Amino acid sequence: MELANIKILLDAYFEGTTSLEEEKTLQDYFNNETVADDLVQYQPIFVGLKNARAERTSRAFKLPESKPKTFKAWWYSAAAMLVVAFGVGSFYFSQPHYTQEEKEALAAFEKSKNAMMLLSENLNKGAEQLTFVKQFAITKDKIFE
Repeated sequence: MELANIKILLDAYFEGTTSLEEEKTLQDYFNNETVADDLVQYQPIFVGLKNARAERTSRAFKLPESKPKTFKAWWYSAAAMLVVAFGVGSFYFSQPHYTQEEKEALAAFEKSKNAMMLLSENLNKGAEQLTFVKQFAITKDKIFE
């Protein structure tokens, strides 16, 4: 029964679905002297994990000292505020500001422009009618010749 349980735990271990207690059970089983013949091929994995866990280094590690970044953070935030203020100010000042007299002149100009467009459209319609008169004259001349 224990061998079947170990095989099930081994399959779950390789799928990555075992809990810590189940992995401890597998480690205890494979670190013993008595391992089933069909599972001997997995024994070096668990023996290697046990040996890796026992390794210790005598090397001293020195981590680089980190400088405080408060000044840089303050400088970046101030620069960002200046950029935003410059953008908003340039947008505001780029908008045209007209006096009342200039606004009235622009309104009169728009009305004049619309009237001229209406006149131009009507003249174009009249010019189209003249092409029919010209065609009529050409046809009349051909008939009376």
